[in-house]
Amino acid sequence: MAKKSRLQAPQGMHDVLGEDQPYFKRIWDAVNEIAHFYAFSKIDTPIAEYSELYEKGTGLTTDIVEKQMYAFKTKGGDALALRPEFTPGIVRAFIQHGMFSWPQPVKLYTYGPLFRYEHPQAGRYRQFNQFDFEVFGEQAAAIDAQVIQIFYTILKELKFGHLVVEVNSIGDYQCRPYYKKVLVNFLRPRQYSLCADCRRRIKENPLRVLDCKEEKCQRVKSQAPQVIDHLCEECKTHFKSLLEFLDEADLPYHLDPYLVRGLDYYTKTVFEIFSEGSIQQDQEGSQTVQRSALVGGGRYDALVRLMGGKDIPAVGAAAGVERIIALMKEKQLPAAEEPAPKVFLAQLGDLPKKKSLKLLEELRKAKINIAEALGRDSLRTQLARADKLEVAYTLILGQREVLDNTIVIRKMDTGEQETVKMEKVVEALKQRLRKS
Repeated sequence: MAKKSRLQAPQGMHDVLGEDQPYFKRIWDAVNEIAHFYAFSKIDTPIAEYSELYEKGTGLTTDIVEKQMYAFKTKGGDALALRPEFTPGIVRAFIQHGMFSWPQPVKLYTYGPLFRYEHPQAGRYRQFNQFDFEVFGEQAAAIDAQVIQIFYTILKELKFGHLVVEVNSIGDYQCRPYYKKVLVNFLRPRQYSLCADCRRRIKENPLRVLDCKEEKCQRVKSQAPQVIDHLCEECKTHFKSLLEFLDEADLPYHLDPYLVRGLDYYTKTVFEIFSEGSIQQDQEGSQTVQRSALVGGGRYDALVRLMGGKDIPAVGAAAGVERIIALMKEKQLPAAEEPAPKVFLAQLGDLPKKKSLKLLEELRKAKINIAEALGRDSLRTQLARADKLEVAYTLILGQREVLDNTIVIRKMDTGEQETVKMEKVVEALKQRLRKS
């Protein structure tokens, strides 16, 4: 039996309608403004990349590659994947376009859609948007702090309050192998207290156990050895320096010794930024603060080399746009405001309607925001719409005005009208609008 056609968006993907567009615009405007101030250049990478890019870059044992990646083969047999995150594609572009020879550091930012196959829920979609900042060629902790500050500032520009930065160091490829051994020795006797995924992760990638959100795994994690107790001197110095920069920048942070993030390529610094909300109380009277993770990132000093490039240090982060928008609505934070029209153009008849097209373009070039109803013929209907829009002036163009090459300017609050020559209407409107 043929499957019934469903003319709707695929599960987990959604249309962005007019009511949400101002939120997207407000976020993009804030991102672009901050990016330009801090001298980041915009980069756009393909939505589809070779699957190998993410298997090698993101990591074969990550949830993104194992469970969530949209992978497919082209008619020519190429194995591609819709991008589930930005960093590997930006690293690929860095290598492919020889950005090693550019003045360092190379600072790039981007935003757009990503794709992950996961269970759709509030604020979490299979097609979603992120904005992303990356810095290549600088290993100083000051750059880590700057990336954190950039994302913190963007959220502040969007009017978020009560933000807190969770930060940790997970070491590098010198000291982390020893910590992994210590962690595995701790986890093995407790493996049957973990979920099935984490029992498998003990063998494949034990750090991922610390990122598991299952309650029983959280209980085990709270007793686990901390990575910051096993850092080498270089990683200790880098982390201490980062915390000093955060202190000097007055950025509120909290050291989370079990924060590891869910990606394999991170070294040294990892961080997340949360928005703290209302206090919730359970039936037993215990109180917890509701928190929403909005930003995540860290340093990845070995990824460029791992993907075939030179030994280039790097740091970056990304933020989920839909999650930010959901919280903006919940907190009633303002979206972008489109300028309301101050002028309305009313026309009566076919000839005035034809003349209106040229007039509208002249007003657009003069940057006069104007509304119209070219599909309407009734003057009463058009004036009613002008009233609803609360415009200051209405232009009235009828058959007589077209023949005389004139137009009527009506002041809406008093009903006063004046007839002016068509070639002088733009300047006449500008003068009136300056006075109003």
